[in-house]
Amino acid sequence: MTKNITLKIDEALHRRARVLAAREGTSLSALVREFLEAKLNEDEDHQQRVLGLKELYKKNHGKNRKPLTPLTRDEIYDERLRGH
Repeated sequence: MTKNITLKIDEALHRRARVLAAREGTSLSALVREFLEAKLNEDEDHQQRVLGLKELYKKNHGKNRKPLTPLTRDEIYDERLRGH
């Protein structure tokens, strides 16, 4: 099932969007739909990364854990040389 929406945009934006849609061989509706899908997927990916980082933080910052210390420049360079 699809739903219709109404957007109010100024004439210049409408003209530019129609030109873009025509260049891409699609409709303005499809262009807006693709944009919304991409933004929602990006947001879902971001939320998953945040949840993953929160879980990692909880796992690595328990009461009996020592704090994480940043790697030194030499340690980072050594890691890259080893291919890790």
